[in-house]
Amino acid sequence: MREPTFLILTSLAGAPRHGYGIVQEVTALSEGRVSLLTGTLYTALDRLTAEGLVERDRDEEVDGRVRRYYRLTEHGLAALTVETARLRQLTAAAETRLRALRPGLV
Repeated sequence: MREPTFLILTSLAGAPRHGYGIVQEVTALSEGRVSLLTGTLYTALDRLTAEGLVERDRDEEVDGRVRRYYRLTEHGLAALTVETARLRQLTAAAETRLRALRPGLV
């Protein structure tokens, strides 16, 4: 799973969000390293919806504009859980090797 996808799913794990809310949450989660463009976000959301990982939650009108909210599906939650475990395992392996190379570093 690519990092932007992981971050989008993670942003939706807390609560349903609209596009701009997802962009803000992804930026916060990545500490500014990942900044999604609107086109990139909606292309990803269309793909994630087609894959059954996210779904539309509701539409809300604010100041004459429609905000579309998305939420994580059960399938999306399972995929995020599996990816989190995979990343945790890789991190543990890297930390073990770094400790052997430089004790006290990690």
